[in-house]
Amino acid sequence: MVRIGVIGCGKISQVRHIPEYEANPNAQLVGLFDVNVERARALAAEHGCRAYDTLEDLLADPDVDAVSVCTSNATHAESTIAALKAGKHVLCEKPMATTIEDCEAMVAAAREAGRTLMIDQNQRFARAHVRAKELLDAGRIGRVLTFRTTFGHGGPETWSVDPGTGSWFFDPKRAALGAMADLGVHKTDLIQWLIGQRVVAATAKVATLDKRDAAGNLVGVDDNALAIYQMDGGALGTMAASWTYYGPEDNSTVIYGTEGVMRIYDDPAHSIELDLRGGETEYYDVEAIQTNDNQTASGVIDAFVRCLEEGVEPPVTGESVLAAMRAVFACVESSETGRTVEVAQG
Repeated sequence: MVRIGVIGCGKISQVRHIPEYEANPNAQLVGLFDVNVERARALAAEHGCRAYDTLEDLLADPDVDAVSVCTSNATHAESTIAALKAGKHVLCEKPMATTIEDCEAMVAAAREAGRTLMIDQNQRFARAHVRAKELLDAGRIGRVLTFRTTFGHGGPETWSVDPGTGSWFFDPKRAALGAMADLGVHKTDLIQWLIGQRVVAATAKVATLDKRDAAGNLVGVDDNALAIYQMDGGALGTMAASWTYYGPEDNSTVIYGTEGVMRIYDDPAHSIELDLRGGETEYYDVEAIQTNDNQTASGVIDAFVRCLEEGVEPPVTGESVLAAMRAVFACVESSETGRTVEVAQG
């Protein structure tokens, strides 16, 4: 049995981490901490667990084996490193952290503590993405030449427990980045994992086009990010992240190979479509993608619990996410400098 503490009691904790731990027979929700103490106490009463007054109290509790870090972006590194040093295993929400130095420090802390660090890059767990990777690895569309991968919706205004553009998602001090950190990190990590190639150069524009605060001023974080990625295996592609898709959510990826085209979550009727060079078309109808309005079990919490129960490496290690984070920060630098930025390889 893995005994769990949750750090941060916002929306992601309430709709994913807490209920998915409770649904797992090998996990026990021990307690919660939030800077909003009353919120933590109310949730703890609802779920029959303890509310801690301080983070230090939670981390000092020997009854807690592992934690989920579900705080705002800017505190991911601090909370994660403190938990690892306290001997806890950690599942940290994305983005991993707000600087590459903090990301690397998290990985180092896990290594020094001999504890597990897993990052919630849940796109790798979507069943169509898992099946698509199997097909790609089997060479069904040949060598990957180009791609386009997109993640866009109308924004996090209704997602936060504090609705509107006054939520932490739009606060540059707490979020650091907007759509790029919320959505772009997902698709950057996903495309590298799917095709088995890393980003080696990025040319990007990260901008705020539409989101405004209560005074009518553009918010201090990006609501759109567009990138051209050059990969170490020779592929070239685009990544788009947006909070201004004021219609259906788009979480599609299209990959063009020497033997055909793979479309993932691009057609509402089919999870995967292969249009092969010889004229054949194949459909793979796998589970529909999660959306903000249609939350299903992510698979992330079960995978985290399983790796701790079995004493094996998690499917999304902190180290494995560093490449995506380096690419994200390279995009920011590219946008600021107006030039292509080479991505350091760890």
